[in-house]
Amino acid sequence: MSWTSDGVPRHDRGVPHSAGRCSEEGAMNRDEGGSRGTGSRAYEGLMGVPAEQAFSDVRRISPQMYETVLDGAFGGPLARAELSRRDREIASTAIIASIGGADRRLAGHVRGALHQGVAPHELLALAEHIAVYAGFPRALNALDVVNEVLREAGLPDQPALHRVQLDDHETVVAQKGDHGPAVILSHSLGVDWRMWEPVMERLARGRRVFAYDFRGHGAAAGAPRPFSMDDLARDMGGVLDAFGVQRAHVVGLSMGGGIAQTFAVRSPERIASLALLATTDHAFGAFEGRARSGETDGMEAQVVPTLTRWFTAPALAANGWGVRYARERIRRFDPADWAAAWRAFGGVDVQGRLTALDVPAMILVGEEDCSTTPEIMSGVAERIPGSAYQVLPGTPHMQTLEQPELVADALDRFLPADR
Repeated sequence: MSWTSDGVPRHDRGVPHSAGRCSEEGAMNRDEGGSRGTGSRAYEGLMGVPAEQAFSDVRRISPQMYETVLDGAFGGPLARAELSRRDREIASTAIIASIGGADRRLAGHVRGALHQGVAPHELLALAEHIAVYAGFPRALNALDVVNEVLREAGLPDQPALHRVQLDDHETVVAQKGDHGPAVILSHSLGVDWRMWEPVMERLARGRRVFAYDFRGHGAAAGAPRPFSMDDLARDMGGVLDAFGVQRAHVVGLSMGGGIAQTFAVRSPERIASLALLATTDHAFGAFEGRARSGETDGMEAQVVPTLTRWFTAPALAANGWGVRYARERIRRFDPADWAAAWRAFGGVDVQGRLTALDVPAMILVGEEDCSTTPEIMSGVAERIPGSAYQVLPGTPHMQTLEQPELVADALDRFLPADR
């Protein structure tokens, strides 16, 4: 049965089912039992499961309610394209959590949000957001439901976060794993520790993995400026000191790789191994221009040139979590921190200074990296005798955000672990 907008059955208005093209289409949908009509297709597109399965009890108890929900809601406003499916699931999760008393439906929409590519930490942040507007009881209840769904899906717990006081600023260190060799991860300019999250769970098997925000970034934004690569290397040592780690396996990507090399030059006795990803051992002329552009043009002007350096065109088109995360980090960046970071990176001075490095070293380059190209990275490898050199197929500059499985595989093979 189809219904008019004022709730009257259409056949009660005297409109025969065979009258007109729209009625014929309605009859066709009814002949299919409504199970594969617009509402059902919209539901499955949003939630990732067939409506017949999700609403089997409703369909048995009240076919009218089943039809009303599918045709009136999922076949109506929720089928429209003005809001993306991802945005709709975030909105639905927030609304149901704020209303309260519908945990089963909330769990269904949390699963739907995961199906739409919403990351677990984004759902946890949504619970925090709800606390501001709907109060802590609703938010804590939502947190319980989210946690239950994440466990049901077999997704790992979030890293433990530690606030650490360094010499002149505070930062945050994310930790995964509680035994085995210590590994410290240093991120790229413009993002924060979460750049490493896609590989941390894998690396934490038999290792203690620490990813931190270096100064000017994330929780360490607004740290004293200007700063140098030596300051950043000293900060890395301070993070290790905070956890009682004397020697660590050091991994750095892009500017983080410059920090890792500077730390290895300053404190070689603290290096157990060195893994350099998408980085350089000397400054590029473009660094100062990027610093000035942030100061004069603002951060919105940095989004396109940065993302097109960092990601492949297919990744940008797909707009997955890694791209969205990187875009948001750049947009929120303080231009003064941005400029200070580029100028610090412009002072990297390690070329030819690791020839005596007496620990295992690996150079990991992306085949599609247009910033630190295979040619640049092969030069870095040549200047570190005995280093292993590996090219990751189809991988751009931002390796962990576009090809995390390849990066995790390579690092897992390279880094020792207690199994």
